[in-house]
Parts: sequence; structure tokens; C-alpha cells
Amino acid sequence: MLLAITPMQKSIHPEFIEATVVCSCGNTFKTKSLKPSISIDVCSKCHPYFTGEHKFIDTQGRVESFQKKQQLAQTMQKAGGSKSKKKGGSGDSEPKSLKELLGDL
Repeated sequence: MLLAITPMQKSIHPEFIEATVVCSCGNTFKTKSLKPSISIDVCSKCHPYFTGEHKFIDTQGRVESFQKKQQLAQTMQKAGGSKSKKKGGSGDSEPKSLKELLGDL
């Protein structure tokens, strides 16, 4: 059984034009795309994998907020304060056993 070969349809594929890609580090290069310009955050000139440098890529301020939390935790630790206060003024650091808890009822 032979299948009939039909020719490819014409004019259904989009036209690719030359596009300029602009990185946030300032690097630009040309490629083909449907859009005339593309904006990116990281390229091969500034990505830590390709450069071998360790740097934070932060677009929403997550690194700064994490560093602030770490500094606050260190200052609280140095001051001797903690967020959680123990309830019950007995001062025992060991929790009561189940038998002792049931005896209190």
C-alpha cells in the first residue's frame, strides 16, 4: 500500500526577523525571532556558571530581606533574647512525663 505524498502547505509558517537581545549587564547580540527586540536578565557573559564568579542574581529583593533576617537573628542571639518564652514558672528544662501530666489532673 502506497501513501499519497502531499506537498507542504505554503504560507503557514511565521516570518523570522533579526532580533536584538539586550541583557541587564549591557551585553547585546543578534538572533532570529518573531519579535524585533528581547530583554533578558542573565546572559552567557554574566551568568555565574559561565563566568565562574559567585554573585547573587536578585530581581525581587529576596537576598536583602534574607540578609536582614540573619543580622536580626545574630543580634538577638548576642543579646540573649529569644522569640519564644517558656510558659510555666517552674524553671525545669525537662518536660514532664506522661505519668506526671496525668497525675496533675
